[in-house]
Amino acid sequence: MRHDKGAHEPKPAATIMLLRDDPEFQVLMVRRHQQVDFASGALVFPGGKLHRGDSNPAWVEHCAGWDQFDVVQRSLRIAAIREVFEEAGILLARYPGSDLFEAASDPDVRASVERGEIAFIDVVRELGVLLRLDALSIFARWITPLIMPKRFDTFFYVVHAPANQVAACDGHETVDAEWISPSDVLRLAKCGERTVIFPTRMNVQLLAEANDAADCIKRAEERTLVTVIPALEERDGKRLLVIPDNAGYGSVVEVVG
Repeated sequence: MRHDKGAHEPKPAATIMLLRDDPEFQVLMVRRHQQVDFASGALVFPGGKLHRGDSNPAWVEHCAGWDQFDVVQRSLRIAAIREVFEEAGILLARYPGSDLFEAASDPDVRASVERGEIAFIDVVRELGVLLRLDALSIFARWITPLIMPKRFDTFFYVVHAPANQVAACDGHETVDAEWISPSDVLRLAKCGERTVIFPTRMNVQLLAEANDAADCIKRAEERTLVTVIPALEERDGKRLLVIPDNAGYGSVVEVVG
């Protein structure tokens, strides 16, 4: 994809929407630490930018669905699974015999992976499991506006959460992890009880249109993927953030400031 000359090139990133239906249709969200440099204090989906190890060709031996994706999607999906492991302690993996991995994640191992002291691939190899690349469905793709100094090209994925794994924040980048219904996220954002940045809020609104996890995933797989790059416009003396009408979010015009 081409970008305006002089604009900062966006860094590849990935995020996961983990869904469950019990006790109601909910998504896992984490609250960012106040001292991190991006979306501090905000309620977000687990995720982050790609690391060099996410593109290690040795992953071919440790991933389910490897041949279904190109090199870009492989790396993005590995990154998304690694990030949710680091930030929420959930590992989307299965054993070679197809049984799902359901054990609790070691907090010390998670912290070591996040600090770069242990390679994520070594953790997966030691556990003898395969990352479930083929379990992730693409939900959306957002690229930070051209005017921003820090930009990300982020793929949002949606997946059923493992039933028997317990989510827990890492205490470093995230200080809270909670299962919450999309409608509650929107309500809390509207009344100011939670900070929810624009791309997150738009995707929560899209989540809220689904009846349950299966319906949400079905809608995502049937929806035509339109890359969203919010644009800043001036209208009647107001600065507005605008996204494409055909992206699936309806007509969105957000007043800035």
